[in-house]
Amino acid sequence: MEKAKVYFSDFRTNAGRNLPDKLRRLLEKAGMLKMPLDGKFTAIKIHFGEPGNLAFLRPNYARVVVDALREIGARPFLTDSNTLYPGMRRNALDHLEAAYLNGFSPLQTGCHVLIADGLLGTDFVSVPIEGEYCDHALLGRAAVDAEAVVSLTHFKCHEATGIGGALKNLGMGLGSTAGKREMHCDGKPVVNEGDCIGCGMCVKQCGSDAITLLDTPEGRKARIDPEKCSGCGRCVGACHKQGAIGGADDSCDKLSCKISEYAMAVLKGKPHFHISLVMDVSPYCDCHDENDAPIVADVGMFASFDPVALDTACAEAVNAMPPLPGTKLAECKHPSGDHFHDVHPITNWRVGVEHAQKLGLGTTAYELIRV
Repeated sequence: MEKAKVYFSDFRTNAGRNLPDKLRRLLEKAGMLKMPLDGKFTAIKIHFGEPGNLAFLRPNYARVVVDALREIGARPFLTDSNTLYPGMRRNALDHLEAAYLNGFSPLQTGCHVLIADGLLGTDFVSVPIEGEYCDHALLGRAAVDAEAVVSLTHFKCHEATGIGGALKNLGMGLGSTAGKREMHCDGKPVVNEGDCIGCGMCVKQCGSDAITLLDTPEGRKARIDPEKCSGCGRCVGACHKQGAIGGADDSCDKLSCKISEYAMAVLKGKPHFHISLVMDVSPYCDCHDENDAPIVADVGMFASFDPVALDTACAEAVNAMPPLPGTKLAECKHPSGDHFHDVHPITNWRVGVEHAQKLGLGTTAYELIRV
């Protein structure tokens, strides 16, 4: 298979060129402004960030993308779907308030914000696909109605998939609440009671009321009811200091594959383009209402028509960076060279991109072109 072109620009600036200028130039060189989008409703998939988390992308970057799309006649809107777990993004009203609190309003970004799956996450469409794990994808209606898709991704680690890149931004991000539940349903976490200290952080993060604290002869211990559990994995992230909660042996791999299949459904039959900013590479997703210290220094901006090549290039660029001291990555006692696996040992980020390649969504082989 021919290598995909991935365009790259670092974050160095001078008096004549700032970061928005550099992003605009990257979009031009990568070919986004040559897309036939005149009059097309164009979904810009972005994560608005859970309030309290400060690692999400600044709305200034979204404004650059919006302005560029408007120049070629597109009708852009920012979008994301509701979540499974507690927080300000579980229904459309709170989700919009969270977006506005973090700066993603029409005034700052130059376009409207639509929550793709409606008020309560029930406005979705079942899109048939030919996947290994899914024969349909339950996508937010606004994502299905869009005539083109642009992903603008904060590239980071993720406790269940290893990386949070373009594929996850699209597949999990535009899956409806019901779709998210279907993607997560294979992975039911379990508690190692020997490591559990009964702090209750997992209980606070559970959106399914599936976790209780029980008094045992060894002290208070968390228990997960598998019948209630949606498998969202929030408890795994909540327990990162103790490491007492983990998933089934293959649950993370299955989740990564399902996300790739959902991403395929999002992009099916539509022109699409993808941008990832590798900065503030936090150990956890922007869905958390906190962000830990970045594990490596900021790398740069990447763009491509191929989301698989883009994710691969971003991950390999992060792995080429030395760990920053005082971070979760630096605490790893036996580094493997794969930063994402070292931060989250139950994950293998390559599973998702390799499955996406198998689906024909793109290729892991790429040519990196510096802008």
